[in-house]
Amino acid sequence: MKIGFLTPEYPHEKTGNSGGLGTSIKNLAHALTAMGHEVLILVYGQQKDAIFLDHKVEVHQIKNIKFKGLSWFFTRKKIEKIINSLYEKKKIEIVEATDWTGITSFIQPKKCPIVIKLNGSDTYFCHLDQRPVKWINKFHEKRALQNANGHISVSAYTAKMTNQVFKQNHNFTIIHNGIDMRLFEKSNVISSENNDIILYFGTLIRKKGLLELPLAFNLIHEKNPDAQLVLVGKDASDIISGNSSTWQMMQHLFTPSALEKVTYFGPVAYSEVKKQIEKATVCVFPTYAEALPVSWLEAMAMEKAIVASNIGWGNEIVENGISGFLAHPSHHQEYADRILQLLADSSLRESMERQAKLRISSHFEIHLIANQNVAFYEKLVARVK
Repeated sequence: MKIGFLTPEYPHEKTGNSGGLGTSIKNLAHALTAMGHEVLILVYGQQKDAIFLDHKVEVHQIKNIKFKGLSWFFTRKKIEKIINSLYEKKKIEIVEATDWTGITSFIQPKKCPIVIKLNGSDTYFCHLDQRPVKWINKFHEKRALQNANGHISVSAYTAKMTNQVFKQNHNFTIIHNGIDMRLFEKSNVISSENNDIILYFGTLIRKKGLLELPLAFNLIHEKNPDAQLVLVGKDASDIISGNSSTWQMMQHLFTPSALEKVTYFGPVAYSEVKKQIEKATVCVFPTYAEALPVSWLEAMAMEKAIVASNIGWGNEIVENGISGFLAHPSHHQEYADRILQLLADSSLRESMERQAKLRISSHFEIHLIANQNVAFYEKLVARVK
């Protein structure tokens, strides 16, 4: 097949940094090309219009059109024109677009079918964060869903909540995010004398539970003074309080003695992130708002026991008590107890590590996921012809 992806982010030195959305698209794109399919990435919001190759993946950088009050409309029409041209030249058969801010709300190609994949819209995340959404974002996101030829969601929970917040009833096909297991093999080179390293990696932001983590770690520190908390990732401003630094807010929540056991590395190269995962005893993800987080998959693929959030999507990844522990981020004592349990019981931890890797290889391996995507695309293309 010839597949296009429309996205605001893609991890590459030419297109800039990316979060889980861009990473999941890149994982899928490279798996598809390895299977013999052709993949073209359309990245909007770029500094210039350009085309380059990322291995076998063709990446088109698209510069947004600036026109006071109508940039959103003219940019969408520019993308529509690009999609029509690529379809006519038989470079794409289908385009998958993200739900974020509804980029396809006014994009209606002549023939090329458009699929919306839910990775979490602004409306969805605002609902989970219990904060107001910008009406313009909700308008575009709702319209994009209505106009799409097909619908995919990375989790059943995200599909259910999206239909609820938009008061719609789309039939979403559930296709999870996936990862290439070969990229997450343990090297067994790195070892640590300290078996009490608790790792969080990801953005430091309220919605990922980073204002809950200090309160849980204080309780851990009381029982296990040797335990260390390591944080890796970009610091973010807090949208609710207006504080420019979540890390700054976190520091005030630790007890003075617990804070001495905390190390914050900031954003680092992914090769360094993998080293930190290998060093870790337990990985923690106390998040409030996700769709299907790639970071959880990565930690589990590297045979790490995790303590994660039990909200919605969590149960679709982790079998609680088997391939990891799930607890609510606000239940600080329970969260702390689960981490302490894994630090203290090496047999339990090793069992969960094995089960975690097995869970990823059997349900989230990228080639399994890629085949599910292709089956969906082929069925949709045949239907709309």
